[in-house]
Amino acid sequence: MSVSPSVPVPTAASASSAASAPTQADLLDFVRRTAADTELIASLPLDPEGRTWVRLAGPGGSEAWLIGWPPGTGTGWHDHAESVGAFVTASGELKENALAARLPADGWRTLELADGVDRERRLPAGKGRSFGRHHVHEVLNESTERHAISVHAYYPPLPQIRRYSRVGQILRLEQVERPEDWQ
Repeated sequence: MSVSPSVPVPTAASASSAASAPTQADLLDFVRRTAADTELIASLPLDPEGRTWVRLAGPGGSEAWLIGWPPGTGTGWHDHAESVGAFVTASGELKENALAARLPADGWRTLELADGVDRERRLPAGKGRSFGRHHVHEVLNESTERHAISVHAYYPPLPQIRRYSRVGQILRLEQVERPEDWQ
């Protein structure tokens, strides 16, 4: 796993969004434009064994990342707490499994999910999505041969990530990570 320093990505939207908090639409626009920057995407060092990432300068004080996904890797189930976000696949294909249900923010360790809450999206290069607060998902590169690369942005900058395990319809809170754990 590699961590690289922040790489500023100047955009016209960065200056105009600085005065106000970026919306989900602003973040999605940013990640789409950034994912289309072929020179930036090609500059990401890829590791055959673990994800790699570079922090980017997002619009309006948002947190943004360029992430490389080796074949067969994923995030595991997690959420982004109070942050809204967006991500776009720049190369390869990612799969997102998500829950179409709002979970309680705090005070639980194990939940039984209702039937019908699962959503699956295939996100080939150029495709992505935005999401609201408390969005629970996992992102996977299911390819056995090819890296995927994606661009992600969050606002406010991630205060924490809650990680979950899942067996069938049982979702269990396993860990809460703070920014110092991944920066």
